[in-house]
Amino acid sequence: MTDNNARREEIEKFQAKRRRIEQSESEDEFKLDDDVELQTTNKNRGENTYVPLKERRQRQLQRVLGGINASHLNVDNTDNPFSSDMTHAQPIAEEITVGPQANFTLLDQMSELKKNQNSSDQTSTDKILEEEERILQNVVETKALMGVAELAKGIEYTEPIRTSWRPPRVILRMPESRHQRIRQIYNINVEGDDIPPPLCRFEDMKLSIGVLNALKEKQIMRPTPIQMQGIPSVLSGRDLIGIAYTGSGKTLVFVIPIILFCIEQEKAMPFIRNEGPYGLIICPSRELARQTQMVISNICEHVQKAGLPLLRTIACVGGTAMKDQLETIKNGVHIIVATPGRLMDMLDKKLLFLDVCRYLCLDEADRMIDLGFEEDVRNIISHFKAQRQTLLFSATMPKKIQNFAKSALVKPITINVGRAGAASLDVKQEVEYAMPEARIMSLLLALQKTAPPVLIFAQRKQDVDAIHEYLLLKGVETVAIHGGKDQEERFYALEKFVKGEKDVLCATDVASKGLDFPEIQHVINYDLPEDIENYVHRIGRTGRCGRQGLATTFINKTCDEALLLDLKHLLIEARQIVPSFLLRLESDKEHLLDIGDEPGCSYCNGLGHRITNCPKLESQHNKTAINMKKNDFLAKGNSDW
Repeated sequence: MTDNNARREEIEKFQAKRRRIEQSESEDEFKLDDDVELQTTNKNRGENTYVPLKERRQRQLQRVLGGINASHLNVDNTDNPFSSDMTHAQPIAEEITVGPQANFTLLDQMSELKKNQNSSDQTSTDKILEEEERILQNVVETKALMGVAELAKGIEYTEPIRTSWRPPRVILRMPESRHQRIRQIYNINVEGDDIPPPLCRFEDMKLSIGVLNALKEKQIMRPTPIQMQGIPSVLSGRDLIGIAYTGSGKTLVFVIPIILFCIEQEKAMPFIRNEGPYGLIICPSRELARQTQMVISNICEHVQKAGLPLLRTIACVGGTAMKDQLETIKNGVHIIVATPGRLMDMLDKKLLFLDVCRYLCLDEADRMIDLGFEEDVRNIISHFKAQRQTLLFSATMPKKIQNFAKSALVKPITINVGRAGAASLDVKQEVEYAMPEARIMSLLLALQKTAPPVLIFAQRKQDVDAIHEYLLLKGVETVAIHGGKDQEERFYALEKFVKGEKDVLCATDVASKGLDFPEIQHVINYDLPEDIENYVHRIGRTGRCGRQGLATTFINKTCDEALLLDLKHLLIEARQIVPSFLLRLESDKEHLLDIGDEPGCSYCNGLGHRITNCPKLESQHNKTAINMKKNDFLAKGNSDW
């Protein structure tokens, strides 16, 4: 009995001891880590300091976030013995820092997020700009736009060509503040060194009487903003990048100086047989080259009537007989306007030489690069035997083209009238929703908005032919041009349309760049082009030289959403009425469209996206990949043989 009682007492002692151990362990589970750390620290220091629960939780929040300054948490750490230890705290990846299971309250989380919101937004913006800069650097061509001989010999020109032209002394005596005020009035943005002053009258530019008579015949009495700054810069011998809206008179900026230079050369030493040209103008399309040559010929006729030497000009374009062109070249030619393909053919066959050529102009330069003529232009430059004056002009010249072009220019002057890629404010833009099968019927209603002549654009050649046939059946005097037609057919259609014998011209984008139709009142976009740059060029065929114009565009659900976003922001920029179905379109990153130096995309000038999601850049990459696959396939096929 005594043994049983002794055994029972031992069991009760053991159970009591086990309960004490379990109770101690359960209490430790609910203690914060800071309590253990506090007790250990206090034992080491021999202190018994009480730390409130709120402060302990804030200290743990600080530990998790990796050493954030305690002042952000509104905690006074001057009397806290653990403030020095907290500065060395490291973030703990295993801790739950967000949500209801975190070891600190949601109120504390919200306050921290608000305090760090501005800094985190700034950090993300900087990352986006860095990524875009990296993409732009990868896209821009690293190979300089220079001749092979210049690159091989290391020839580098440091000073621009000197000419005999000087601004009037009266203008030179005026202060720089006057010149800057003129530029601000006409919204002329200029970059470069030793910029000539802007001239507001043609008489101040010291033009010959024949040139002035030709301008008066065309009722051009005062220079446009791009001409005010551009013509003096070119006459001074400076390399130039000219950017201005469509219909602003860019053609005269490079045509008038080359005519004056050629007159000076002909008077000093007449051109002999097989000599020339002195000036070379390269255009991306045959129609634009022929139009530019006609402008030059018209001014040269007035110059000859004024008693000055006769200047010989020729347009070298594909699709026409080379015999007539060679005859003019053999007699000695002063100015040649050419397309890259025909010009390269003549240079390779030694039918043309650029030994005395000192003037090179690339009209619609960005279009030439996009069409793949970049290597041809580099080969053409290789035929120059001495320094040349180089000019580049376009209405839509992205930053990538400007950076690439500067490798071929010497101390260039960049003249920008308005934003590169902006639509003309003289064009009223209307956007209509039309289903694909109903667009052909909507054309008749759109044609009734204005009197002829009217220009209709379509993306595909088949659509141009279908519209042409439909309008002819409806009794509308219509002609059509596209890349699939013969050159004689294209010239005939343009001639009939310009003379007013035909009311409507249907065309693809071959007629969207640079062509001047002064009397056009209405442009209809049967469909949207591939990118917003072509849209700007299309509607720029109307509203030229200060006249008002109308542009009607058909869109539907089949249109690319990125292009519709670009169109939406372009309408907003031009202060046009934006239809409700476009307003409903919203980009995920619309708040990031205006960051950086330039709004929108720096690759294609689109305002509805950034370069990180540019559809044109993606299309270019896809084309490059397809070409690489074709080349690999052909190489593999040849190796198999």
